[in-house]
Amino acid sequence: MKRKNIISVLILTALIVAASIWYGQNHGLLPLALGPEAALYDSLFGTLIGIAFGLFLIVQGVLIFSIFRFRQRKGDNTDGPAIHENLRLELIWTAIPTVMVMWIAIYSFDVYTTMQGTSAVNNPMAHNHQHQSTMVAMADPSNIGMNAERLPSSMATLAQTSETKAETTAALNASAVEPLAIDVSGMQFAWIFNYSDDIAVGELHIPVNRKIRLNLSAVDVIHAFWVPQLRLKQDAVPGLPTHIEFTADQVGEYPVVCAELCGSYHGGMRTTMVVHTPEEYDSWLKEQQEVASAPSDRTVASRALPTNTQQMTETEYLSGKSDVLAKKMGIDSEMLGHIHHTDSNI
Repeated sequence: MKRKNIISVLILTALIVAASIWYGQNHGLLPLALGPEAALYDSLFGTLIGIAFGLFLIVQGVLIFSIFRFRQRKGDNTDGPAIHENLRLELIWTAIPTVMVMWIAIYSFDVYTTMQGTSAVNNPMAHNHQHQSTMVAMADPSNIGMNAERLPSSMATLAQTSETKAETTAALNASAVEPLAIDVSGMQFAWIFNYSDDIAVGELHIPVNRKIRLNLSAVDVIHAFWVPQLRLKQDAVPGLPTHIEFTADQVGEYPVVCAELCGSYHGGMRTTMVVHTPEEYDSWLKEQQEVASAPSDRTVASRALPTNTQQMTETEYLSGKSDVLAKKMGIDSEMLGHIHHTDSNI
């Protein structure tokens, strides 16, 4: 290869690498990163999207170059050179993808285990506390079919340094002390959140910078608990308790979505995760304890769904369905009377 051609190839390679790194850090395809687990995922995603972008530039560049360089010239009706096999090229385009795939697999598995993705698989029978009081977080039928809110994203660097990874791992380990356990049960088409001390709420409330453990289960079909900002999704399976752990490091409200097709109103099975400051969380917890201990004069009649549900409105269907499933779970009408009916959850 001529010296001029070598220099051109090196310049093009440098430009492609620079463009890939830049796009891997600035793609803007993910919502806000909420917690150290999300930072790990974003670093992996940025690396993968950067590699994919670089390969796209190479393939499309070769294609466009070939279209012009090897096009049929006017008046040239000859055949091209008879080239058969090229062992060197075959070894190159086999070895390079093999090494890349193996490296991506190792990197992905390392991130997966660091995010404690294997804990829910290897230890499915995680402790699942049972509490007497339960409150249903009903989804808003008017929001059925809406996409999850997408927030601005701050991407991690494409090539994650050992120092950054050490800091992230340290943050995960520091937050692993005494996680706050919350039982979550999925049903068509609602999320049920059970706290200790006979506290149950219609939304997921957690303190900031505190390790959270969600013990997941389902009473009817498979659901999937998903908070896009956490980059975590875990199936809730009937008869098979699972769990996820995470730490939210920013105060705010974030959507909780069912990410597993679970029925006609799957798109409306959503609620909110509220991340409080420690002081706000303590105040909220005290308020909920007072609500749980106060006697209730409200009663909710248990209703069975009629055979012809097509004649029902969305609210009637969801309300009736929740009552039937509540009876199956052993929840009495007095406890249903504690449900907080809000515009965002009914």
